[in-house]
This record gives sequence, C-alpha cells and structure tokens, in this order.
Amino acid sequence: MPSLVGSEMCIRDRAKNRAASATSLRLYVEGLDCAEEINLIKKTLAHQPGIKELKFFLVTREVEVYFDPEKIQEKEIISGINKLGLKAEPVEERGEVGRKKAEDIGNRNRRLLVLTAIAGGLTLLGIFLAWLGVKEEISLAIYLLAILMGGTHVARKGLAAARHLSLDMNFLMTIAVVGAAFIGEWVEAAAVVFLFSLAQLLENYSLDRARRAIRSLMDLAPQKALVRRKGQEIEVDVASIQLGEQVIVRPGEKIPLDGVVRNGRSEVNQAPITGESMPVLKQPGDKAFAGSINQRGSLEIQVTHLSGDTTLDRIIHLVEEAQSQKAPSQSFVEKFARWYTPLVVLSAVLVAVIPVVVLGYSFDEWLYRALVLLVIACPCALVISTPVTIVAGLTKSANLGILIKGGVHLENSGKWQTIVFDKTGTLTKGKPEVIDIVPLENMSQEEILRLAATVESRSEHHLARAIIEKAEEWRLAVEEPTDFQSLTGRGAQARINGHLYFIGNHRLFEEKKLCTPELDKLMDKLESANYSLVIIGDETKALGVIIIADALRPEASRSLRELRALGVKKLMMLTGDNRKTAEVLARQLEMDDFAAELLPEDKIEAIRRLIAQGEKVAMVGDGVNDAPALAMATTGIAMGTAGTDAALETADIALMKDNLLGLPLVVQLGKKTLKIIKQNITLALLIKFIFFALTLPGLATLWMAVFADMGASFIVIFNGLRLLRFKNKLLDRASLGK
Repeated sequence: MPSLVGSEMCIRDRAKNRAASATSLRLYVEGLDCAEEINLIKKTLAHQPGIKELKFFLVTREVEVYFDPEKIQEKEIISGINKLGLKAEPVEERGEVGRKKAEDIGNRNRRLLVLTAIAGGLTLLGIFLAWLGVKEEISLAIYLLAILMGGTHVARKGLAAARHLSLDMNFLMTIAVVGAAFIGEWVEAAAVVFLFSLAQLLENYSLDRARRAIRSLMDLAPQKALVRRKGQEIEVDVASIQLGEQVIVRPGEKIPLDGVVRNGRSEVNQAPITGESMPVLKQPGDKAFAGSINQRGSLEIQVTHLSGDTTLDRIIHLVEEAQSQKAPSQSFVEKFARWYTPLVVLSAVLVAVIPVVVLGYSFDEWLYRALVLLVIACPCALVISTPVTIVAGLTKSANLGILIKGGVHLENSGKWQTIVFDKTGTLTKGKPEVIDIVPLENMSQEEILRLAATVESRSEHHLARAIIEKAEEWRLAVEEPTDFQSLTGRGAQARINGHLYFIGNHRLFEEKKLCTPELDKLMDKLESANYSLVIIGDETKALGVIIIADALRPEASRSLRELRALGVKKLMMLTGDNRKTAEVLARQLEMDDFAAELLPEDKIEAIRRLIAQGEKVAMVGDGVNDAPALAMATTGIAMGTAGTDAALETADIALMKDNLLGLPLVVQLGKKTLKIIKQNITLALLIKFIFFALTLPGLATLWMAVFADMGASFIVIFNGLRLLRFKNKLLDRASLGK
C-alpha cells in the first residue's frame, strides 16, 4: 500500500487512540452564535491541563470536549464555559431527551422574544412621551429600562469576553450602547439594543431551521419496538433489544433497527437511508434498515445491529462530524475575520481620537462615528455565512441518500475536473446477466431460455444462475429435468420430456459435431466482444445462443452525459479486466480515456499522475476493493454502500443507493453550495464596506449600522438554508433507476 494511504490510516489510528485514551463530553452551549464565542472557549479551555481536543458545531451550538478525567472534571469544564457568559449543558442521548432539548431552546427563544418586545415597546413609549413634551427625566428613565431589559444578557456576555481580552460582538455592542448614552444619544442607545435583540431573535429562529433539519434525521428511528420474547409480543425500548431478537413491524410503522427479514413480505419506503422515492419489496433474506417505513404487510426482522450502530446512526454521526470539518471557504473567512475585526476597532479608536486631538473637531460627533464603526466591526454575518450553507448542503444530501463527510468534499464536488470510474460493480452491475438470446432455428427467445433454464436448474455454475434468474424474471415455467449430467469444462446435458438437450460452450458443440459455418461465424463475432456465450441444442442441431455479460448499469450513459453537461472535463475508466472488454465498454460509454489490466497500485499511480497535473480528481468505486485509489483521489466516492461499514469509513462521499445518477446530483449540489457561499461572502463584505464609507462623513447612524449588520446575518442564513429546498429533475429518476 502506498505511503499516502498508510499515512492516512496512521492518522485515523491516532485519532482512534486519542479518543480511546480520553473521555468525551458533548455540550450544548446557549449563546454559541459566532466565531468569537468559539475563540473565547478555546482561550479558556484549550490550554487547561487535561484538555486534549475541542470540536465545535456552530450551527447546532454544540462543543465536544476530549479530556483526561484524572486532570480535569466535567463540572470544571462546564463552569469554565459558564463564566464566559454562556450556558453549557451536557447533550444526552437522542430521543426523548433530544426532544426536551428542542423544547428548552424554544423556551429560551420565547424569553428572548418577550424581552425584545418589552425593549421595543419601551423605546417607542419613550419616543412618544418625548414627542408629547413630557419631562426629559421620564423619557430617559424609560429608555434606560428598555436598555436594561433588552441588553443585560448582551452586556453580561460582553464583559465576560472582555475579561479574556476578546473583542466579541457582545462587547462591541455594549461599548456602542454605553458610548451613545454617555454622549446623550439615549434614543439611539435604546434603538440599538432593541434592533440587536430583534436580530438575535430572528437569527435564532432561522438557525433553528438548520438544527431541525439535522434533528429530523435523529427522529427517523422509533424509540419503542414490538419484540417476540418467550412466545409473547411485548413493546420495549429500542435500546434494550439484543442481537438476534425478532422485532415485529406492522403496516405504517418504522423499522426500529437494522436486520434481516425472516417472515413476511411488504413494500418498504427506505428513502431516509437510500434516497429512493419508490418503495422496495422486502421478503425473507432481504436487509432492512432502521428508519425505513413499512407500508402494507407485516414483517418479522431479526436484529443485526444494535441501537447506536445502525446505518442510520452512522449516517447521523457522520453528518454531525462533517460539521466540524471546515471547508476551504470557511477557513478563509475565519482567517480574514481575525484580521478584519482588530483593524476596524483600531480604525474606530483613530476616528475618535485624531479629529478631536489634531483637528479640534467635536468630541461627541466623532465619538459617535467611532461607535458606528465598532458596530460595523462585528464579523458575524461574514463568519456564519459559510457554515450554515455547508450544514444545509450536508443535511440535504443525506436526505437524498448521498452521504458527504465534510464541507471540503461538498465544495470540491462543485470543482471536479476529472472523474475516474472503476468498472466492475460501478459502471456495470458486478454480476453476470443474460443480455440477449439469438435463436438459430424457428424458435422464440422464451422457448430457448426455458429449455436452457430447465437443463441448468441442476447446475451450480455461475452462468447457470444468470440463466435461471432471467427465466424467473420472464416468469417462464421451468420443468424438472431428468438424467442431468455435468460435462466438466464444457457444459451440461439433461432430458426434458424424454428428449436429450445439451448446453455449454463452443467446444462442446464442436465435439458433438453440431457446429455449422453460420454458428462458427456468429461465435467468432460475439467472442471478439468478450461476451460469455452459452449454446443450447438437442442431439441434431444447435437451437440458440445465450449472450451473458456483466451488464452495464441502465443509468450509466445518462449519468455520464449529465456530468459532461455540468462541466466535468474528463471521464476515465480504470479496470483490472482485460483490454478488449474495457475497450468495448469505454467506446459504448464514450469515455475520454481508459486503462485496463491494472493492479491496485497501477490505479493509484494513474490517479497520482492526474492530481500532479493540478486537477481535482474524483474516484468512484465500491469503497472496499478500491480503498487505496479512493484514498489517493481528491474525493473518494463509494457506490451502493447502504449497510456497508467499510465503505462508509473509506469514502469521502457515499452514494447509499446503488445508482450512478447520484453523481450529477452531488456535482449540482456542490456547484449550488459554492454559488451561495460566494453570494453570502460578497453580500456580507459589501455591506461592511458601504457602511465604513458612509460612517466617516457622518452619513450612517448607530441604529442603521445594527440593522444592516444583523440584517446581513439574517439574509445570509436564509440564503444558505435555500439548499434545504434543493430540487432537480434527476431526483425522481435517480430513485427510479431510470
């Protein structure tokens, strides 16, 4: 295995070892709204003894802490965060507790709504009383009360940030309000508090949409299930069910755990796992996935994966983990914000000092302009624009049965220049299939297939299985043969209704002297295309030829056409199969290039050469056999991985449904994500620079700056959440396999 793959495995091993040697604590942090709060928590915790790693999930307001319990306790971690003016609580198991957490968030939003309404009402009352000419002291008292009602929680968080030398949004807003009050702009101070509180409220509600989208994945699996124990059917908690137990799923119920159907037949809607919009027939021996919905019949399912280890659980876990992996644009924005905020704050100080000290201008006037700049200094709209968009895209892709394991892979999918395909199991179905039947006498295809399936019904050969499956698909009546005999290396023979029939290869019919010039010519032509050929005949003549091949996926050609239309420049096939077979398939699919008879290390070298040319390369394979090549590519994509642990671990993107039309969907989603991120960054920066330009000549006011800044946050959040409504004409076709 090449060094890169080895190093990646070492990194994963080190991560596992670190996790194994540390205790994990997941916290919900009320008030974790922006990068400033993340930096504040890092400053407080990162260098404390016993803290090993911190992971942040901004959209869901969660922090995961890996720590050594012998050096630091949970309560110390929580206390450290609470001292910052935030409120940390452990995130418990999903389910009832998760729903309670959602209710708590709703209650907090309602409290903020009440305080915001009171602050706004008091501000309007103060303005109205001042207009009526009431004593100034009464109006000032009302403004002060409005500021206290709407701004106390902001000031508390701001002062906590200041103690840790952090210029966060709350501190800047607190200074702006105090400064406005100091120079007698009480109406402005009260209006700023109200608008800021209102913007936070709107931001909370809009972010809740992203949280609900993720939480909806968690709510797919039921909390209770019907289990057969000691001959009785009893309802138990899903978490208490053991491996091998039988769960009973009635019509309309959700399947509680992954398992194998043992009794019953029913159509199951497994869209939450694979993205298929059409129900799938489940019968004894078929896999069933937790979160799928049973539709008509009753099913008895033997449990193969416990709660917390189902395919759905792994999807949820990987979607959550993907939030903490920063996309390139997100990293750029955060680096920019680290420089931007101090520079604007420094500019505000200079604006307050230089015109007054050097030019003798009015202190109140230039202090006011400096306060406007402080409000503009808050980079929240800029910083939150990318993670909200990324999380919306990741969640939407999971709903479509496409698991993308990080924002970097979602962004890269919109930039792919070359896509490399494995052949067997990716472009083809990965198993032999009857693709045509050529009658040589005056017989129908159905009659030839019926005779062949009858003889082969006693055979163990893999080509025999393909013939029998095609006969079952055509619903042909296969009879019971007699005197069956396997002819090693050549085929088989058996009697049907007293008549002797032969089935086998070209050599068998040459030995039986049943070949004709026409048959030889046909066989030479078909063999040049590298098909597997089976001849069926009786004692006097050959009756027909059955053509068997590893059939091309029906959606393959359409998927490749869609990828070209989306701007993918190069489509290439890499295979270990022989060159003739690869050439036929590459020509059929109009591939730009192909390479055949490759060993795994040859595939890696081919991808390395493409990457060395500066291309963004995606590799599509089965996620297990192609693991080294998947690891080498810019993006590794595993096909048809529902329920496959190894594929979910190996690939950067997993197409849960075995359908190549998922690929153009990924590209479209990636391009849409990149477009929205660029829109958000441009909008956030444009608003900042416009107000910076308006502030110096005194054309911008405090309340206008707050409204514009927090309004920008609101706009970029909703713009990012548009990905949750992503629609495309391919969706239904991808589910239907058309």
